[in-house]
Amino acid sequence: MPELPEVETTCRGIAPHAQGQLIEQITIRDHRLRWPVDQTLPEILQSKKIESISRRAKYVLMRFDHGALLVHLGMSGSFRVLLKDAVPPPAKHDHIDLVLGNGSVLRYNDPRRFGSFIWTFEPVEQHPLINHLGPEPLSDAFDAEYLFKQSRKRVVATKSWIMDSKVVVGVGNIYANESLYNAGIHPLKKAGKLTRKECERLVAEIKKILHYAIQRGGTTLRDFVGGDGKPGYFAQELSVYGRGAEPCKQCSKKLIERRVAQRATVYCTNCQK
Repeated sequence: MPELPEVETTCRGIAPHAQGQLIEQITIRDHRLRWPVDQTLPEILQSKKIESISRRAKYVLMRFDHGALLVHLGMSGSFRVLLKDAVPPPAKHDHIDLVLGNGSVLRYNDPRRFGSFIWTFEPVEQHPLINHLGPEPLSDAFDAEYLFKQSRKRVVATKSWIMDSKVVVGVGNIYANESLYNAGIHPLKKAGKLTRKECERLVAEIKKILHYAIQRGGTTLRDFVGGDGKPGYFAQELSVYGRGAEPCKQCSKKLIERRVAQRATVYCTNCQK
């Protein structure tokens, strides 16, 4: 599933080609995404300019002067940019085309159809899919003081807690495993037991690992122009995720793997307390 770094890479990949362009036409070949695509969307966006393309959590936000389009990539969705005079016929899972004023096409592909295209006339920050979300992990709002205050009296496991989008957005399973390991924090430790120092380390490691993942996505992504539009996934050598029963890279003790809230969780009982 595309996580925050992959969605950020997607925004960076398509924005230079689509931002500031008028929508000349929208072709919807299959409305059956996670939620049915509004069949009036072509009329709503006809001749409207894409003012900006940005990300909030795992949503691609295309803002217009009269509303916004919220796009979620679901499990398998991706965009690619098809340049003028080089637009191939749509493939089986090419569900939506946005034809731009410069003649290029922004094409959405989604084999599993778990993604979504949702239009809102209201300020996008007020949309129910957005308005309850916690801060962005790379923003100044996500700091050690915020995390410490939020953690008080919380009895949930720290790993599950930092994956809660109401606490902070975009900390997926891989990033949670790796951040906790790097911060030396046991994933099953109750959030309410975190110290200020631990919160400082955890915030620093979350920011560090997400920055690195975005950077790697930027250098390993497949070309959005004419390519498949799928960014490179987190490609660094992982310290714990996917390495259950292997030796810890710091102390050589065998890593433990178990399920926490239905998610694979790997940790070192020696290095993480």
